[in-house]
Amino acid sequence: MSSSDIIAWFAEIGIGDRLTAGGKGASLGELTRAGIDVPPGFVVQTGAFERFIAALEAEAPLRAPIEALDPDDLDAVGAAAAKARARLTGAPLPDDVREAILSAHAELGAGAAEGPVAVRSSATTEDSEEASFAGLQDTYLWVIGGEDVLTQVRNCWASLYSVESVCYRRKQGLPEAGVAMGVVVQRMVDARCAGVMFTRSPTTGDKSVITIEGAWGLGSAVVSGEVTPDRWVVAKLTGEIPVRDISDKHIEQLPAPGGGIEDREVPDDRRKAPCLDDAELQGLRDVARKVERHYGKPQDIEWAVDRDSGKILLLQSRPETVWSVKEAAAAPVAKPADSAMAHVMNVFGGRK
Repeated sequence: MSSSDIIAWFAEIGIGDRLTAGGKGASLGELTRAGIDVPPGFVVQTGAFERFIAALEAEAPLRAPIEALDPDDLDAVGAAAAKARARLTGAPLPDDVREAILSAHAELGAGAAEGPVAVRSSATTEDSEEASFAGLQDTYLWVIGGEDVLTQVRNCWASLYSVESVCYRRKQGLPEAGVAMGVVVQRMVDARCAGVMFTRSPTTGDKSVITIEGAWGLGSAVVSGEVTPDRWVVAKLTGEIPVRDISDKHIEQLPAPGGGIEDREVPDDRRKAPCLDDAELQGLRDVARKVERHYGKPQDIEWAVDRDSGKILLLQSRPETVWSVKEAAAAPVAKPADSAMAHVMNVFGGRK
C-alpha cells in the first residue's frame, strides 16, 4: 500500500503525524503500529484538504473572512460559517483527490465496495493536550459506497466551519492558515456493545482505577448522551470491580437499511442487563493498561465489542485534558516535591 500527500494507511502513520493526519488519524495509526486491535482504515490527509481549499481560495477568499470574525458576534459568525460550509460541500473535488479516495476505499473493502465504513473528522488541533476539539467536528457512521464516502469527506471538511468550531478557534486565537482537517475512513464495526473508558476516574482523578462505560449497539448513543450507560470501576492492578452501576438502556443505535444508523428499542430482557460480562471487563482493563503504558500518560479510550467475534476493538485513544488542565493551573502554587500526581480524563463527543 502506497502513501502520498492525499492518502495514508494506519500502518504508515503514528502520533507524530498529527499535522498531516489530524489527531484522530494519527492516534489510530499509533495504536495500529503498537499492536492494538483497531478496525483497518486510512486517512485522507491534510494535503487533500489544503488542495481543495486552495482551489476555493483561487475563486474567492475563504479563510480571511473567518479569521476577521468577532467570536461574540454570533450573527456574523453564523453567516460566514454557513457560507464557508456551502462552498465546501458544493464544490467538486480535485480529480486526483477524488480518484485517490475512491481507490483507497476500494482497497479497504477488499472488493466489497458496499462494505460499511465510518467517516470521521480528524482536525490537526484535536485530540491533543493543548486543545480539545472533541465533538466539534462531524462523524458519519455506516457509510456505504464510494460516492457517499466522497460526500461525507466533504461534509467532514465543512464541519471545520461549524459555528462552534469557528467560535472555538477565534476565542483561542488560532490562525486559520494553521487549521486543517484530515478525515479517517475506517471499516465499520457491527458492535454488540460499545462505549468509552478512562484510565483514571473522571470524577476524582484516581489513578489506580479504570472507569468503563458502555451500552448496547454502537457507541454513538453513549457519546451523544442519548443513553445512560452501564458503568464499572475496575481496579487497575488487581482487577477488582468495586462499582457496578447497571442502567436501563432503552434504545440502541444500529445500522439502518441502506446506510446510516437508527435508534431501536432494546428488548425488555436486555434493557437492564449488563452489556459486558466480567471477562470482557477484564479484557478492556488489559487493553486500557497496554494503551496507557504505550503513551506513558492517562488516556480516554473509545471501544467496541464486535457482534460476531466478540473481539474488543479500539476506535480511538486520546490524552485526557480535564485533570491535566486542572493540575497545570494549580502547578504554580505547588511545591515541586508535591507535584507527583498527574490526573486523567475527558469526555468523548461526536456527532452522528
